Amino acid sequence: MSENAMPTVDIEGHEIGRLVIGTNWFLGYSHQSSARSTWIKRYQTPETIASVLEVCTAGGMNFIVAPISEILQEALQIQEAKTGRHIECMLTPGGATTDELLTNIDHCAELGAEFCSPHTSWTDSRLHIVNNEITEYERVAAHIRDCGMIPGLSTHRPEAIVVGDKAGYDIATYIQPYNPLGFLCAVETDWMARIINNTPKTVVIIKPLAAGRLNPITGLTFAFNTIKDNDVVCIGLLCEEEAEEDLEIARQILAQKRVEVELQYTRSKAHLGKTSQ
Repeated sequence: MSENAMPTVDIEGHEIGRLVIGTNWFLGYSHQSSARSTWIKRYQTPETIASVLEVCTAGGMNFIVAPISEILQEALQIQEAKTGRHIECMLTPGGATTDELLTNIDHCAELGAEFCSPHTSWTDSRLHIVNNEITEYERVAAHIRDCGMIPGLSTHRPEAIVVGDKAGYDIATYIQPYNPLGFLCAVETDWMARIINNTPKTVVIIKPLAAGRLNPITGLTFAFNTIKDNDVVCIGLLCEEEAEEDLEIARQILAQKRVEVELQYTRSKAHLGKTSQ
């Protein structure tokens, strides 16, 4: 492996880079304010997103976690046509009913997704801890397999991971928020870490920077140093520069190096000196 390569994990024969692409900063889900979300939607176009994806794939990010989105699908096509590099997709369909979810799963297959993980809005409303079940998940997983995709579950409740494992469901991956602030985490971060590390399944960590509330070095260091070697971290990216910086930070953390990147320089830090670290 070259010095700049991104380590990978194997998920049912798919080699996935350990830093994967999130989409909130592409699609306007800022988790901060309506005004910021509106600005993101006005700023982003298929072309601007594709330019970020091009940097991602050049750096070994070959996997994206996303809802069904026309603008994103167009951006993925632009990127692949320009670079020849394919990004594997984990789509996260939802549905008010399971039948509606199944229809959206069909759409995911039509879009060519390799992975399909029903969204937390479907999963968590059907989680029954006492009965040790996620209602109708077995039917959903079978349908995902029939559509030629790999099933997983998106959840904001760590109990879903415990129940999914105990029930022996066909689940290749879990999606779970995890960050040192505990943002969108249902329990304390030490409990979150225990649940993530106790499941043998790959966990896709989302919100590692708490939706922009943490600096990349802080959030990525915490995430990568407290999860399993077969887990991946999903990070949202607004622009090419963020993609380049976060890739470099992740590579250094995964190589167990002290992170050395250019720090943000402001007038208030003039007495500290403008140095790399």
